[in-house]
Amino acid sequence: MRPFITFLTGKNVIWIAYCLDNSEQRTSRLTVPEPLLQNSLVSYKRKPARVVTVADKLEIVLDNGQTCRVRPKDVLLIHPGPVHNVGDLIPRTGEDIKTVCELIADSLVTLPELAELIYGDASPPSRWNAWQLVSEGIYFHGTPDGIQAHPPEKAAQTLAEREAKARQERAWRDFLQRVRTGQPPQPEDTAHLKETEELAFSRTGQSRLLRKLGIEQTPINAHALLLKLGHWSERINPYPMRTGLDTSASQLSIPALADAFSPENRRDLTHLATFAIDDEGNQDPDDAISLDAERLWVHVADVAFAVTSDSAVDMEARGRGATLYLPELISPMLPEVVAEELGLGKKAISPALSFGLDLDTDGVVRHLEIVPSLVRVERVTYAAVEERLDEAPFHHLLEIAKTARERRRAMGAIFITLPDVTVRVMDGKVHIRPLPELNSRILVEEIMIMAGEATAKFALEQNIPFPFITQAGANLPLEQQKQPQTLAEMYGYRRKLAPRQMGVTPGPHGGLGVACYTQVTSPLRRYLDLVAHQQLRAWLQNDKLLDSEEIIRRIGAMQATTAGTRKGERFSNRHWTLVYLRQHPNWHGEGILVEKGENRGTVLIPELGLDTQVRYRGKPNLDQVCRLALNQVDLAQLSANFTVEGFFS
Repeated sequence: MRPFITFLTGKNVIWIAYCLDNSEQRTSRLTVPEPLLQNSLVSYKRKPARVVTVADKLEIVLDNGQTCRVRPKDVLLIHPGPVHNVGDLIPRTGEDIKTVCELIADSLVTLPELAELIYGDASPPSRWNAWQLVSEGIYFHGTPDGIQAHPPEKAAQTLAEREAKARQERAWRDFLQRVRTGQPPQPEDTAHLKETEELAFSRTGQSRLLRKLGIEQTPINAHALLLKLGHWSERINPYPMRTGLDTSASQLSIPALADAFSPENRRDLTHLATFAIDDEGNQDPDDAISLDAERLWVHVADVAFAVTSDSAVDMEARGRGATLYLPELISPMLPEVVAEELGLGKKAISPALSFGLDLDTDGVVRHLEIVPSLVRVERVTYAAVEERLDEAPFHHLLEIAKTARERRRAMGAIFITLPDVTVRVMDGKVHIRPLPELNSRILVEEIMIMAGEATAKFALEQNIPFPFITQAGANLPLEQQKQPQTLAEMYGYRRKLAPRQMGVTPGPHGGLGVACYTQVTSPLRRYLDLVAHQQLRAWLQNDKLLDSEEIIRRIGAMQATTAGTRKGERFSNRHWTLVYLRQHPNWHGEGILVEKGENRGTVLIPELGLDTQVRYRGKPNLDQVCRLALNQVDLAQLSANFTVEGFFS
């Protein structure tokens, strides 16, 4: 190609006309850079500045009067000047921006040209204002030497997004002002508080609101702020979610449930008077007791018939580990239909896996038979049985239990009975009910321990890989290894007991005073009980057993989940107990001193099942009863402060 004519327009634009070999004419536009001179107007970090000195490094003055030295490539030339005060660059009103966009659509213009089109001149204020429009990127984009207009639809979209963001920022500032001045949140503040709620639930590690308020970003502080603002009520219990618990009900189906009631391959034990003894309101009765001459029967819901190893329901139960019991809800380990169909006494006739314990004259188990069965179960409460302990078969059952208890005591079993309560939330109200020490509870507890010990021995004798439970004795000198008698002794002794261990190797359970032990009486509520039943059923049917390594894997999975379950239950019970106290701000009651130091100690409050630190005067004795008055409750910290009004002599 060869140019044949050039011409110059404006100050820095050259148009070149040229002819191709085929005589077709074309034009091209070149931009000649404007010089960077003293008193030029430049943009530095999107702020206006005046060039004071031009050298290897520029000396510039910013709009706030500050002087600094920068590299030439760090600035954009807006106008060659002279400019004497960048503070004179006030905003200007020009032509309609959308009209200008239409004029230069699909074209490339320079900053001086854009300033001319919008403001009618290319003065420093006009160029600066035009460059501000380019910098904000709504209608224009490019460099001072080449600027294009955005398509109208893109400009409209960007403008809408900017306006929405500005509204959000205004809403945030208004919200933050309300929080700082103690005003209650408005409905539109819900979105701003969402992140703080997520932190209170431990689903995120940060909160913009807490950061802005200078508050350490912790779940406890988030919880406290939400309560203070009134956005959360005391009825929101964050601990199940904070500990990662699944509170939903299983939706899996179990097609084999109806077959469990078939009399085929089941022993008919419906002629026996059989009792499922539980607390009032229990919804998952999984064990029952009957007496047949010198044979003691422990019947357990035959869950393993329907929930086979590695089935979908089994895998889900393994992930839950145990039924979750919270004051406000119960989340079953298994689908609810399992308890409804297989829970003992839920139907007129119930399928069971029955453990027949043959006793000698001293009440010692000399033989165990395990059979699938059908039983007719009467459901009764502990309180009802307590009133019938003089009747058959309860009188005889209690004698068996007491004999077993004394035998365990002689073997070093430790009996710790601390105040216990049930905490329930019903119709929005918190109800706390102390659990009295009843002989009917001892009856059930001892017989279930007998079944666990006998089954552990049975599994060992038959070489069945099994989940055993062991516990080392208390780490105490021989002279201190005595049965704790008082509440303070029991409270202190409990802390010295070693944690129980689960594994495939049998061994003594020091706390229970038995040579070997397992649990088999709650397959509706505890996953390892279900595993034990699956092993027993496989052995009875000559099916393949899980090996020891697989049992260990199941133990590990269960322990990983149930640790969170128990933590969530413990924190939830304390949360609702403190809610109860907030609802009774004038609460007065009795506490028992179980630990003491210098003017400070721990008291147990039997009617609340609560232990707490208190300060006191004088030198009270351990186990001394004191009168307490509620002082303050900090729900987020899970703490309550009580005043000791005095000790009883």
